[in-house]
Amino acid sequence: MPQHKEQVMLMRNGSTPRATEPPTRKETEIMRNHIVLAFTLQVIEKKNIEVEMSSQTLKLLYSATTRLLAKIIREDLKEVKKILVEKNISLFEISKDDTAIYYRFVCRGHKDKLIITKEFVRAEVSAKIGSYIQSLVSILQKV
Repeated sequence: MPQHKEQVMLMRNGSTPRATEPPTRKETEIMRNHIVLAFTLQVIEKKNIEVEMSSQTLKLLYSATTRLLAKIIREDLKEVKKILVEKNISLFEISKDDTAIYYRFVCRGHKDKLIITKEFVRAEVSAKIGSYIQSLVSILQKV
């Protein structure tokens, strides 16, 4: 496997892999972004179902918009997952309670926990949705 070849080459060159080092600040941000994007996608998909089941006059427009937002978020989530794989980071939800969600991660062999408060997730999801909507609106205004 490519990961193993890299480790063998590092050992041959006298270098040691960064296996036991904790994740960098950027890597932690990538993990958080993955978590927030996953929740953002869930919110958008849930809203899409609600819109499609409603009797709103602009149901078709709202539904098409939420499907488009979901598609864009899915693509971004796919890119973040790709980065996690490239950086040899695995992330697993282990539990949740009323205030936080607990994750276990493995980053280059370093194992640890990541705790994210539900308040943080709500705020970030809201900000992400606002950002995606603003991007979509600015594209539509150019047409």
